[in-house]
Amino acid sequence: MPPVLPMLAKPVARIPPGMQYEAKWDGFRAIVFRDGAEVELGSRTGKPLTRYFPELVAAVRERVPERCVLDGEIVLARDGRLDFDALTERIHPAASRVNTLAERTPASFVAFDLLALDDESLLDVQLTDRRALLERILSDVTAPVHLAPATTDRDVAEEWFEQYEGAGLDGVIAKPPALPYRQNERAMYKIKHERTADVVVAGYRLHKSGPVVGSLLLGLYDAGGTLQHVGVSAAFSMKRRAELVEELAPLRMADASGHPWAAWSDEVAHETARLPGAPSRWSGKKDLSWVPLRPERVAEVAYDHMENGTRFRHTARFRRWRPDRTAESCTYAQLEEPVRYDLREILG
Repeated sequence: MPPVLPMLAKPVARIPPGMQYEAKWDGFRAIVFRDGAEVELGSRTGKPLTRYFPELVAAVRERVPERCVLDGEIVLARDGRLDFDALTERIHPAASRVNTLAERTPASFVAFDLLALDDESLLDVQLTDRRALLERILSDVTAPVHLAPATTDRDVAEEWFEQYEGAGLDGVIAKPPALPYRQNERAMYKIKHERTADVVVAGYRLHKSGPVVGSLLLGLYDAGGTLQHVGVSAAFSMKRRAELVEELAPLRMADASGHPWAAWSDEVAHETARLPGAPSRWSGKKDLSWVPLRPERVAEVAYDHMENGTRFRHTARFRRWRPDRTAESCTYAQLEEPVRYDLREILG
C-alpha cells in the first residue's frame, strides 16, 4: 500500500562489473500502484502525482496487471529526446490546465522494477527474479507504458553510457543481481557524465544561516555576446562560504544597475533571456534575491548534463578559480554537445 519510498543509488566514478545495468532516466521517479480500477502514482517522497498525469492513469488501467506495484520513471519526450523542462510544466494546480497539457504534451512511464504482484510482496525477492517477472508481465506492453531495457553485459552498458546521453538520459544505473528491494536506501550505483566548463561568477545568494555565500550564480556568453545565467554552484563548507564573501568583496556592486542581469526582477525579461530568480511554482515564497558582482571572475566547474543546451541540469561543482581566463572567453562554444540519439531506439 502507498506510500512506498523508492530504492536509491549512490554515485560512483566507473561502471562496476557483475551487475544488472539500466539507463538512468531523467524524469520523475514514481511508484505505480494498481488495484483494479484504483491507480496511484507515488513520487520519490511518497506524495501522490496521480492528478497531474491522467493519461498515465488510464494507460496503467489498460496495460499493466490488475494488481501490481511498479517502480519506474515518468518521462516526457519531444523530438526524439527527453525534455525535463516540459515535464515540470505538467505539475500545475489547475485541473483544466492539467487536462490540456495531458493532451498537448503526454507523458510516458518506463518501468524498471516490480515490487508486488497479485497477493505477493516482492520486496525481499532478489533483483534477478523480480526482473524476470517484470519482463513476463510487460512482454507485450505498449506505449505510453514501457519496459526499461536492462543488460548484464558491462560492454553494452558502456555503449549505453556513451550513446544514450544524446537522447537526454543521465547515465547508467548498476544494480547487484541478488539485491532485495531496500526502500529509501542507497543500495544501487549511478554513473553519470562529468565534464568541466569555465564560467563567469556574476553574483551569489546568501546562505539561509547568515551572511555567507549560499550559492554562486554562474553565467556563459551566448553567440550574441549576452551573459546568460546557466546555473549555480552550492556545495561548500561553512568555512569556505565565509571565505568566499571576503574573496568576492572587491567585485561586489552596490546594486544591479549596469549588471547584465539587472532586469532579473522583471518577469517579462525572463521570456527573452536566462536570468537568475526566474519565477516558478517550485520556488514558492523562497527569497530569490542575490548579490550582484562585476562579471569578471572566472571559475572552473564540473557538470553532468545540459538541459536543452542552455543551462546546467543539476548544481555544478566548484573546482577552482581560473585567473588565466577572461570572462568574455567563457562562451557556450566550449561545451561538448553529445551526439543525438533517438529515444525511440531505446524504448522501441
